[in-house]
Amino acid sequence: MVHIDMAYAGGLLTQLVHPSGVQIITDAPKDNQGEGSSFSPTDLLAASLASCALTTMAIRARQTDVVLTGAYASIEKHMENNPRRVGRVAIHLHLPVQMVDSKYKILLEEAALQCPVAQSLHANVLQEIQFIYDVEND
Repeated sequence: MVHIDMAYAGGLLTQLVHPSGVQIITDAPKDNQGEGSSFSPTDLLAASLASCALTTMAIRARQTDVVLTGAYASIEKHMENNPRRVGRVAIHLHLPVQMVDSKYKILLEEAALQCPVAQSLHANVLQEIQFIYDVEND
């Protein structure tokens, strides 16, 4: 169990405080009456999927000889209306080139696709995760 505190700060802003003390401010997006000054709650949902996928890969990589240093992601969140919701999250995971020939590549990709956030999202949220092996590590 993790306890997260949150307060409404006015102006469609919320402030979340993690037990570690780290804080996140959210704002409603411009297309939904907000200023778009920070992550929206649905932005965090999309970012959580990418973060979870890469973190789960890194946990599996610790058990192998695969190094994920330098890996990164780009995330696209697509909203739908009636009801307003996240309809699709497209993630491009950029991973080290040396993983291409790794015997652990499929294991790590499967870990990403089965991460806890992916398993928690409603089936109506289309999850597209693309693995791109283009990060050069020296």
